[in-house]
Amino acid sequence: MATETSGLQAALHITTRVQPGNKIEIIAPELIEGEAVEVFLVLPRQAEPPRRSALEIIESLPPGPRSYPTWEEFERRFQGERDSWER
Repeated sequence: MATETSGLQAALHITTRVQPGNKIEIIAPELIEGEAVEVFLVLPRQAEPPRRSALEIIESLPPGPRSYPTWEEFERRFQGERDSWER
């Protein structure tokens, strides 16, 4: 625990662990019971997953069954579906 004084304002640097229930506990003799204090939490850095383009994501997908064997078949059936909307 380190105490720094800058002018009239003091700062404490305390490292603690998150307890069950996502709670933290700070015990410092320098604190006065009932006194208001400001608390800043610095979360540990988490490694960012590497950024990938949409094309890389699509290319990484395993080959799967297609709903229609060809694009032309898809277009034909899609147009048939559209035509049924107008009936």
